[in-house]
Amino acid sequence: MPRIDAFLKIMQEYSVSDLHLSANCEPMLRINGVLQRGEHRPLTEEELRITIYELLTDAQIQALERDGDLDLAYTLPGVARFRINAYRKYPGLAAAFRIIPNEVPTLDQLGMPPVLKNMLTARSGLILVTGPTNSGKSTTLAAMVNHLNETMHGHIITLEDPLEFIHPNKNCLINQRQVGEHCATFASALRASLREDPNVILVGEMRDLETISLALTASEVGQLVLGTLHTRSAAQTISRIVDPFPGNQQTQIRHMLSEVLVGVCSQQLVRRADKRGRVAALEVLVGNPAVRNLIREQKSHLINNVMTTARKEGMQLLDQHLGQLIAEGVITADEAVRYAAEPATLAQRTRAETRPAPVHA
Repeated sequence: MPRIDAFLKIMQEYSVSDLHLSANCEPMLRINGVLQRGEHRPLTEEELRITIYELLTDAQIQALERDGDLDLAYTLPGVARFRINAYRKYPGLAAAFRIIPNEVPTLDQLGMPPVLKNMLTARSGLILVTGPTNSGKSTTLAAMVNHLNETMHGHIITLEDPLEFIHPNKNCLINQRQVGEHCATFASALRASLREDPNVILVGEMRDLETISLALTASEVGQLVLGTLHTRSAAQTISRIVDPFPGNQQTQIRHMLSEVLVGVCSQQLVRRADKRGRVAALEVLVGNPAVRNLIREQKSHLINNVMTTARKEGMQLLDQHLGQLIAEGVITADEAVRYAAEPATLAQRTRAETRPAPVHA
């Protein structure tokens, strides 16, 4: 049995989202978003090297030693699947382990709003899930794929690095490809997928201009494309897509994006008030005519105004959802302020709403 298995079993038992192993340090556990020291002695550099290397093939060992870091996935039968990043540092090695549940969650289980299911009825277009690292983007995308797998009959291709949730075929044929093992890059796999008769393409990370360009093209020619970006708001997402292109192409890209954008879900994971895990705080943008027009006219800075007034269409700003979660007692006001787009405004509004009414004699 690999030495790491004992640590990974503890992760599942104590609801640990991430495990960090670093040479000459105690193991560190992230529980409900907070990093804590594990009750274990520091691992020596040699112990950690043995622990990590016994999970790797010879080719992976060579890649780690050559490049300095390596992404991979590991399945512990009966426990869970784990996403791993091993890397060299001073001194020695380190590795981060992220737990991936065996069961793919549903959108309802994640507490996602109905508007996301509405987006997934689109036959083609671009749906983006955005947020910083460790904000639950992969889990939300997996739930979206699971929803499509149960509600449509088609071909879904996922391009990931590494493969995380493993999807069984339900109503759909699902083919999952891992960058570096089944294909060279996201861009090359996305280009090839256009010849593989997909209905839906999931792009695990839209990290470069070529991948973004191909995703827009795939959306335009009839595929539904799901993708991720590391942005903190819906309006910022528009700029992140357009800005990498040369200036003389940006007008064309804005027009293309305005035609294919179905919606954006930007999320943050926030600690619950009862300390029992975290909840997703969401900003949701729907590509309605007003939004499309603002994208074409280079007025992305006005998108928040549309989102504020279009709540009936399922749109909401992050701070609006944070305020709702405070009112429902799901999170504390102090925790919400840490993630708010406008912390001072949210704090002031929260104080006003919780201030006791004056007593009249």
